[in-house]
Amino acid sequence: MHHIQPRLFPFSSFLLLIALLISSCSPSIPSVDVTPYPSYDPFAPVGQTNVPPAPIQQGQVIVSTRTAGPTPTRAALSVIIPTRDPNNPATPTPDAPHQLPPPRQVVDSYTVQAGDTFGSIAQGYGISLEALIQANPSIDPNLVPIGVVLNIPPVTTDPNPGSSFKIVPDSELVNSPGTIQFDADAYLKTKGGYLSNYIQDVNGTYMSGAEIITRIAKNYSVNPRLLIALIEYRSGWVNNQVPDNIDYPLGFFDSNYSGLNKQLAWAADNLNRGYYYWRANAIATLSMSDGTYVPLSPTINAGTAGVQYFFAKFNDRTTWDLDVSEDGFYRLYGRLFGDPFNYDVASLLPFNLSQPAMQLPFQPSVTWSFTGGPHGGWDTGSGWAALDFAPPGEGGGCEISQDWTVAVAEGLIVRSNEGAVVQDLDNDGYEQTGWTVLYMHMDTLDRVKVGTYVYAGDLIGHPSCEGGVSNATHLHLARRYNGEWIPADGNIPFNMDGWISSGNGAEYDGYLTRGTTVIEAWEGVLDGLNQISR
Repeated sequence: MHHIQPRLFPFSSFLLLIALLISSCSPSIPSVDVTPYPSYDPFAPVGQTNVPPAPIQQGQVIVSTRTAGPTPTRAALSVIIPTRDPNNPATPTPDAPHQLPPPRQVVDSYTVQAGDTFGSIAQGYGISLEALIQANPSIDPNLVPIGVVLNIPPVTTDPNPGSSFKIVPDSELVNSPGTIQFDADAYLKTKGGYLSNYIQDVNGTYMSGAEIITRIAKNYSVNPRLLIALIEYRSGWVNNQVPDNIDYPLGFFDSNYSGLNKQLAWAADNLNRGYYYWRANAIATLSMSDGTYVPLSPTINAGTAGVQYFFAKFNDRTTWDLDVSEDGFYRLYGRLFGDPFNYDVASLLPFNLSQPAMQLPFQPSVTWSFTGGPHGGWDTGSGWAALDFAPPGEGGGCEISQDWTVAVAEGLIVRSNEGAVVQDLDNDGYEQTGWTVLYMHMDTLDRVKVGTYVYAGDLIGHPSCEGGVSNATHLHLARRYNGEWIPADGNIPFNMDGWISSGNGAEYDGYLTRGTTVIEAWEGVLDGLNQISR
C-alpha cells in the first residue's frame, strides 16, 4: 500500500503544524465516548476565534451485533455461478456507448509534488514518457525538484479508432465469483510446461508458479485465468517446457521486475489501471510505444479496456491491433480455457447495490488521524478503494501500535497473512463473492486468525508497516464487492458511523463528512484538521 504523500500548504498552517506536532506525542483521549472529533470547524481560518463550531451530527452509529451462542454456520454461496457449455460459445452483452472524456488539445501544466516521477506523471495524463520529456527539455527527468511546473503536451489522436472487439467479460478480468472452482495448480500440471515446475523465493518463502499466480490474483483481485493466459501469450511458459525467455514472462523487460512475482504484480496493476480508468470515465486514448494515441472505442467493456491498456504498454499500433483482435490474445485464451464469455458473471455490481452498515475501525474514545483519502485498494492501478488511518501518537515511524484496529462489520475472517486481513461479510468463505473488507498493515502479533467470526467492534490487529509499501504505521482500509474494488470517492462511498468518504480528484486527497462536520485527510497528527474518534 502506498501511504499518503506530503502536500504543500500555506505558511501560516506550517507554523500551526509545528506547534501541533510538538504537542502531539500524547494526544488527549476523552474519558467518555460522547462525540467524535473534531467538535469545531476544521476549516476555520487560523487564529480566528469567533467562528462558531460546526455541530456534530449523530449519524448512523453502529452498535455491536454480537449475540449469545455459537459462531454462525457457514452461509451458502452468495452468488449463482453460471453453467458453462463449451460447445455453445456465448455472445457478449452489448454495451451502450461509453461517455469518454475529450482528448486534451492544449498544453496543460502540472506542479511536481513529493513522490512524483516523470513516469508516474506521464501515466496519470495518459501520454508517453518520451512526449513528456520532449515537452520539458530543460528539466532532467531523473532529478525533478518538488514545485517545478511541467508542460503537459496535448494529445493528437490517430484518426482510426481502436478495436471494438470484446476480448473478455468484466468477470474474467476481476477475481470474481467465476474463479471459485478454478485450481491454478491442477490446471498447470495438466499442461506440463515450464510454469508447472517453476519455483521462486518471494519475500523469504519459496513458492511455486501456481502459488504466485494465486497470491497475485488475491492481492490485486485479478482473474488467475487471465494471468495464466497472458503468461502463455507473452512467453509460452504454460505449454513450453524450455521457453526462450525465463526472466520476463510477461514481456516487461526491466531488470527491476525480473521473475514471475514482480512481472505478474506489474501486469495485474496495469490490467487494473485500464479497467478502473474505464469504470471512472477517466480514459479516452491509449499511448502506444510508437508515439501513436489510439482513441478507445466507446462500446467496449471495462474488462476489454483493461486488456487493451495492458497491450498498449508494449506495442506499436500495428502489433496492438493484432493483439486485441479476434485473432490475437482472444484466440489464445480460447485454446487454453474456452470462450471467455462462457465464464461471464453478469452484473458484478448490481444496480441497487448499497454498502452494509459499518462503523469506524477503532475503539470508542480513542482518537485516530485520517491520513489518506481515496487511493488504490492494492497498489496504484486498482480503483481508489482505500482510506488510511493512523493510530494515536503515530509520528511517522514504523513502530507497532499498541492500539487496536477493530472490525467495521460482522463477518468471517478468510485471510490473515503478510499484513493483510480479509473479512468476508456474506460468510460464504470466499473473497470473490459479496462484500469483503481489507484491513492492511496488521502486525503478526495478536492478528486475528483465519476462520474467526468477528462482530463489529471486535479486535482485528495492531497497525504497523507490515505488508505492502508503507512509510509509517497505519491502517489501510478497503472494500470489494464480487471481487471488484469499490471506490471510496464513487457512488457507493464509505459510510462508517455516518461519516461519508469523498475525494477531490487527486489520489490520497479526500474528506470524511458527517452532517456539517468535515475532516480532511492529512499526513501526520494535525489537531483540528484530521482527528477523528467514535
